[in-house]
Parts: sequence; structure tokens; C-alpha cells
Amino acid sequence: MSLGAHLIELRKRLFISAIAIVVGMVGGWVLTDLWVWDAIQEPVIRVAEARGQDASTAIVFPTISSAFDLRLQIALTLGLVISSPVWLYQIFAFLVPGLNKKERSFTLAFFATAIPLFFAGCAAGWFVLPNIVKLMTSFVPEGAMSLLTAKEYIDFVLKLVVAIGVAFVVPVFIVLLNFAGVISAASIIKSWRVAILVIVLFTAVATPSADVVSMFMLAIPMIGLYFAAWFIASLHDKRVAKRNRLEFGDAV
Repeated sequence: MSLGAHLIELRKRLFISAIAIVVGMVGGWVLTDLWVWDAIQEPVIRVAEARGQDASTAIVFPTISSAFDLRLQIALTLGLVISSPVWLYQIFAFLVPGLNKKERSFTLAFFATAIPLFFAGCAAGWFVLPNIVKLMTSFVPEGAMSLLTAKEYIDFVLKLVVAIGVAFVVPVFIVLLNFAGVISAASIIKSWRVAILVIVLFTAVATPSADVVSMFMLAIPMIGLYFAAWFIASLHDKRVAKRNRLEFGDAV
């Protein structure tokens, strides 16, 4: 494909992804009132009740438009999560032309793996959230009241959940790039120290630095997924090398 054709293809994929996200936002807007907002504020309410504070004032909305902005932000994030099968497929479909006919058959496997991993990452972020909230609010001096602005708290929650979800999908893209011939298994394992450092730094940023347990709870499965991606890439490289040797022998 020419550069122009690639740009047209990219525009098409982005348009489909945008439509899917907008549709997901509509569902997210409805779900916010049903149970999402209650689930998001539950960790804060538990902390407030444990400290003997009024749980109804644990999260405050400082401006007249903050409640609407907050709901729109939650709906957008839920739209990204709900529509993830669509936009993840569009990414894979955009990269598929780089694969040969046989390797394209693996696209469905990549896609089927990426979706559960994305949701697993979001679930992992959600799982450690109560521990993080409990830890960070524990630094509030005795007798003082912790008032969290809705925007800052929701920004923290949504970024944590989505960032971990995306991070869990990265190994799948590493394998896809290997199948496309962009990177080799040797280069993946050669960079394992850098990868572990990046993962640890990422989890340290995604979680409070004082919460070592949550950081390792996120880092360990991500490191495991990185080495799993290397293992699959190494099997693929061996298969390709064997096929090339057979073709070379036939030519001779």
C-alpha cells in the first residue's frame, strides 16, 4: 500500500472507532446512574465511615458544572471500555496488511486474547483501588477531615483503571509486531531489563509510591505477560527460520 492508501485506511479505522466510542458513551451515561457512581465512591465512603465522618460529604463538587463534567468524563471512559472490542479490532485490522496469508489467520487469536487481557487489566486496577484509597487517606491527621474534590478523585480512578487495562494489552501488540517482522524475539529478550524497569516505573506512577503491595500486584502479572510475549515470539521466529531453511534447501 502507498502512503496515501495507508492514511485513508487509518482515517477509516479511526472513524469506525470514534463511532463505537460514542455509542459506548451513551451506554456509559446510563450505567453511571445505575451503579457505576455508587461503586466508584464506595471506597471513600468506607474510609469516611471508619473515621467517624459524614460519608455524604466525603466527595465534594466545588463548581456548578462539575457534576455534569464528571458524569461526562465517566461516560467517556466507560465508552472506551465498552467499545474496546471494536477499536482494538480496528488497530489489529490496520496492522494485518503487514502479515502474510498464513499469519493473518493468527489475527483472530490476537484479538481474542487482547480483549480478555484489557478487561483483566481494568479489573486489576479496580481491585487495588480500595487499598490505594485506604492507604492514601490514612495520612490525614487524626481529627482532620478529608474532603476529596470529585474531579481529582475521578481522574485518579479512571486513569488507574484504563491505564492498567491498556498496559495488559501491550504484550499482545509485541507479539503482533513480531509476526509482522518488525521486531524479533531476540530483541525482545535482550531488552528485558529495560522492560522490567519501565513496568515497575509505570506501576509506581499508576499507584502511590507508598503502596508497595499494590505496585507489585500490578507489576508481577505485567512482567509475566512480557515474558509470555517473548516465548510466543521465539516459537514464531524458530518456525520462520525452519521454513526459510527448507525453502533455501529446495532452491539449492
